[in-house]
Formats: sequence, structure tokens, C-alpha cells
Amino acid sequence: MKVRPMFRTRAGAGLGLALLLLALDVPAARQSDDSLRVDAIQGGGLQILFIDTEGGAATLIKTPAGESVLIDSGHPGERDAGRIVEAARLAGVAEITHYITTHWHRDHVGGIGTVARTLPVRNIYGHQIPDPLPGDINAELMAAWHALSPAPRILRAGDTIRLEGRRGTPRPVIRVLAADGLVEGEAPGAPPVTTCDDGHEPMPEDTSDNARSLALHLSYGRFDLFAGGDLTWNIEHKLTCPRRRVPQVDVYLVNHHGLDASNHPALVAALAPQVAVVNNGPTKGAEPRTMDLLLKQVGTLGVFQLHRNVRPDAINTEPARIVNDGETCRGLPLSLRVDPRGDRFWVYVPSRDAHRLYESR
Repeated sequence: MKVRPMFRTRAGAGLGLALLLLALDVPAARQSDDSLRVDAIQGGGLQILFIDTEGGAATLIKTPAGESVLIDSGHPGERDAGRIVEAARLAGVAEITHYITTHWHRDHVGGIGTVARTLPVRNIYGHQIPDPLPGDINAELMAAWHALSPAPRILRAGDTIRLEGRRGTPRPVIRVLAADGLVEGEAPGAPPVTTCDDGHEPMPEDTSDNARSLALHLSYGRFDLFAGGDLTWNIEHKLTCPRRRVPQVDVYLVNHHGLDASNHPALVAALAPQVAVVNNGPTKGAEPRTMDLLLKQVGTLGVFQLHRNVRPDAINTEPARIVNDGETCRGLPLSLRVDPRGDRFWVYVPSRDAHRLYESR
């Protein structure tokens, strides 16, 4: 892995400035105007914002062709929806072209009804909705999701979402690697646990909607990202056993907020990410076994957290890679931009005014 040393920029630089620098690869010490807008660098590569939803999930992607993809929408209420709308404003996104819900829990689907009052949502996607609804899925939130579109697309393992291309840049593609407890290539009714002689023991079967999460692979030229929602241990293992069904990736959006019920060592090893992003809250996620695994496998320079874990038994990455430090915070996102050809990418921590450059595999 080749990385560029981290720049330290002047204290107090605004989020809009940090996003601008993400595209330009310029240390903020050379800039004097905090009012510089991200609009000035539109038309570049792929832009990704990992939005702080305090232990929920929301990831906004803007493509070179101007399409937007929102993966999950955080909790119900105004806070998370407001952060998504603000991130969209900074990225120059006026509508959500594609909204994907990885699974139907309130911390992933809760905000979209409120978001849609400000940002039109054109296409919606999710996995098969259980009928009747089990106790861990909120009927009111599902009604809000259904109200977004008369024709949602139900995704299954092996499906793809082909995004628009832009001349001179790769076409982004999202592929579904798992859905409804099945991994790509499995037939309906396949068992939830596979056994391989790899030294890994299964956990008790997870009957919640977490195990039915969509696992998504975003590819853009040489750049690859894996986002598995709240996928849990046994289904994660099926992505590696009896054969590997996941690629090596540049960025791993860590499953299930970094909980130890997920993040199977075989999956993390198969993904072999350069960067791991933990979308935890101050007291949720980033649990000790998972953090120890990530810090050992990915390395301290590659593990980023949306929040510092404030629990007494916490294992955190280095402060320079923690976006929000306390239980009361501004809720800033982690920013990532891939260059137009997909050959390299920058990760920015706006609250620390710092970035790191990586070469895509």
C-alpha cells in the first residue's frame, strides 16, 4: 500500500473547505477563504460522505455523471435527516437518484421519509420485505418507505445497479453479494450456516433482519468498496466459505457498526481492505474484538471511526482518525473522494483538518 503523509491544516477550517481540499489535494494552510464551496470542484471523480447518525448508518455517494446514491438513512426524526440533507447540499446533490436500504431496522431506514420532504427520491431499493412483519421491523417506517415509490425494486443476491457513466471516467457499478440471508450463487432455501475446515465456529442462528441485510460491492475503475449493512457472523462466513464470493477492496464500511456479533475474521481477511470505516456511536458499536481485529489487520493508519467510543472497555483508533470526539458533537461526516480514473482516493477527517492519500488496487 502506498500512502501520502497526512497534512495538518489550520484549526477551524470549515467542512465545505475540507471537502474542497479533498478534491484538490491541497493543504488547507494554503487557503484563506473558508467560504470556498464544493461547487467549484464538481465534475471530478467519485465522492463519498459517511454521515454521522450516532450509531445508525447513512452513506451518500455522488458519481461523476451527477447521480447520487444514498445507502441507508439513519434514525427517525430531524437530526439524522438534517445531516443527510446538509451533506447533500455540500456535495451539490439536489435529489437522491437511488436510495438503497440495506435492511429494515429503524437506525437504517428511519430517516428517509423526512429526507424525502426536502430531497426528491427517484428510485428505491431493498431486500424482500417479510410478510407478516416480524417484531424487529416497524410498520410505520415501512409505510413511509413504501410511500416513496409505487414501484420499488427488490434486490436479490447477484443483482446489479448500473449507474450512469461520464465520458472519460469508469462507469460505477453496485453489485449485490448477499440478500435475504443468501449469498450470490445460493439457491433459495440454502442453510444459514456453512461449515468449512477453516477453524471458525458458527454463532447461534440470527433470525433478525440483520442477517437478511444487503451486502453491496461498489466498483469504480480500480476502486472498490464493500458495504454490508448489519450483516451478521454466519452469513458473513458464507461469503468466504466454501468459496470466496467477495473481492479484495480498498474500503470496508464495517458491518453492524463494528459490533462483535458481526465482522467475521474470515470476511475481513478476504476483503483485505486498505481502509476500514466504523460508523459507530459514542456508546454503540466499535466493540473490542472487532476493533482489535481491524487495527491488527488494517493497521492504525487505515481505521477511521465516526465517533470515539467512550465506554470504559473501549479500543479506539488514533485520535487523528476519529471524526467526532464526544457524546455531544457537531456530527461531521467522514469524507472520501476517488480521482476521476479510480486510481487513487483521499480520506478526509474534517474535524481534524487532515487527509491521507491511498492508491487504489
